[in-house]
Amino acid sequence: MNKVNLSEKLSLIKDFWNPHIAGELNGQMVKLVKFKGPFVWHHHDNEDELFLVVKGSFVMEFRDKNVQINEGEFIIVPRGVEHRPNAPEEVEVVLFEPATTLNTGNTRNELTREKLEHI
Repeated sequence: MNKVNLSEKLSLIKDFWNPHIAGELNGQMVKLVKFKGPFVWHHHDNEDELFLVVKGSFVMEFRDKNVQINEGEFIIVPRGVEHRPNAPEEVEVVLFEPATTLNTGNTRNELTREKLEHI
């Protein structure tokens, strides 16, 4: 039962689109990640995802609309919904999702992270 300082942990992350595990509970993971630029279009067949912006902002792109997510806001993307995070500038994000969630969902490419590091 240790507390986690988000700013401290996020300062240790030096790359983009590479989630790190900050905590685990009830089969869920709390992941920390930095975004910059567009990600890959993807969806998750079985998992919902929560994106909470700690610092900065990004646009969650959907096929039919875009949603701006600002510091202190979060968005939940339901399973099966195709989406693409896109951050014009660096943004710090907390992800809350099932442990089984692959960062690129149904798409596999150079951004896919099979094994995540604990931070």
